[in-house]
This record gives sequence, structure tokens and C-alpha cells, in this order.
Amino acid sequence: QVQLVESGGGLVRPGGSLRLSCAASGSSISANAMGWYRQAPGKQRELVATISRRGSTNYADSGKGRFTISRDNAKNTMYLQMNSLKPEDTAIYYCSLLGVPTYWGRGTQVTVSS
Repeated sequence: QVQLVESGGGLVRPGGSLRLSCAASGSSISANAMGWYRQAPGKQRELVATISRRGSTNYADSGKGRFTISRDNAKNTMYLQMNSLKPEDTAIYYCSLLGVPTYWGRGTQVTVSS
């Protein structure tokens, strides 16, 4: 059974940065694509970014130029570097190991506020 644990969330001022981590256990992540998703209050969960098992990346328009997804298969960990954060980035951020089945972490809260 795969377990995903997100960390690195918190309260940050607009324009600030955060680095989220997603640590996997129970299975190697190396054979799977992975992704970051987020859900703001009252909204549906939405894609933030994905990374293939070979490292190809894809970003939602909302994060292009500001967010960087990466992975370290040796550490069984995925990351999301978020720069120039905006209040509209406030959400719970979830990591996902994509596949059949898809696994989800419990999320980490990111709040962008002055």
C-alpha cells in the first residue's frame, strides 16, 4: 500500500515562496507519473502540475512561470517549488501517484495572505 505524505505548507505573504514535499512509502515512485493538485474552499480539486516518470513536466496556466515540479526518485520524493505566491493560490495541496489505482496524500494547507 502506497502512502504519500505532503509537507512544507504554511502561511506566506503575497510574493513569497514555499517548497512543498511529497514523501512516498510502501512502493517506489520511479515507475509512475506524479502530480500536484489543489482544492480551494468551495471549489473543485484542480491540477497544478504533473511530472512523468522520465521528468517531463506539465503545468496548469495558473502556475506557469511561478511553480516548478520536480522529483528525486532516489529519495522517493516529489517537490513543488512555488514562487511569487498570490492570495488565489490559497488551497490545500495534494500530491498524487498517478496510475491504476491512483494514490493521494492527505494534503498540506497553503495560505497566502498579508
